[in-house]
Amino acid sequence: MTRILIVEDDKLLNEGLTFALGKQHYDVIGAFSYDEGLSAFRKFSPDLLILDINLPDRKGTELCLAIRQTSQVPIVFLTANDSERDIVEGFELGADDYVSKPFSMAVLCQHVKAILRRSGKDGADDTFTDRDIAVHYARMKVYKRGREVKLTANEFKLLAILTRHNGQVLTRQIILEKLWDLDGNFVDENTLSVNIKRLRDKLEDDVKNPDYIKTVFGIGYTWGE
Repeated sequence: MTRILIVEDDKLLNEGLTFALGKQHYDVIGAFSYDEGLSAFRKFSPDLLILDINLPDRKGTELCLAIRQTSQVPIVFLTANDSERDIVEGFELGADDYVSKPFSMAVLCQHVKAILRRSGKDGADDTFTDRDIAVHYARMKVYKRGREVKLTANEFKLLAILTRHNGQVLTRQIILEKLWDLDGNFVDENTLSVNIKRLRDKLEDDVKNPDYIKTVFGIGYTWGE
């Protein structure tokens, strides 16, 4: 899961950014000062840093400079002062982007997506996202509203089959042909039904009226339609 560190001393803005980016299925960590930010960076090794220029203990540009000694992680500066001098200084120190306050969360999220895409850390080829669910195929990780959902290997394989065929109706026979257990044994009808139930229990808000894994009576299952 892509990890983002926010270093912003405005508590409301920090929490707002954390919430907005969390809804986009990022793993978000908040810090409120230079010291907290540097400590969090060293501990969590984020994929992207969102950094306020004006921090209470030291300037954000100093934190950028310290991080650039050891890392080329993408950095986005936030500031209420959009003077040309500050913008140039930020880029000279190694910033990748610059967003002036006030800004909309939607715009900031687009900046983040664009930078992660350019840096090759967006996981676009390896991730499926649908509303509150994010599936990371290579890492076999699933998240619901930003929180990891623990699945067995066979549950994940079934989920991958359904999501990779998003919107398509898959017959039970097709799913059974694709779904083998860990020992290479063919999975029977009962095991398929059990795994469907377990996935719904873990992913759906209302298992009686599922939003994601839907039954097409007499045929099989479909994801999301």
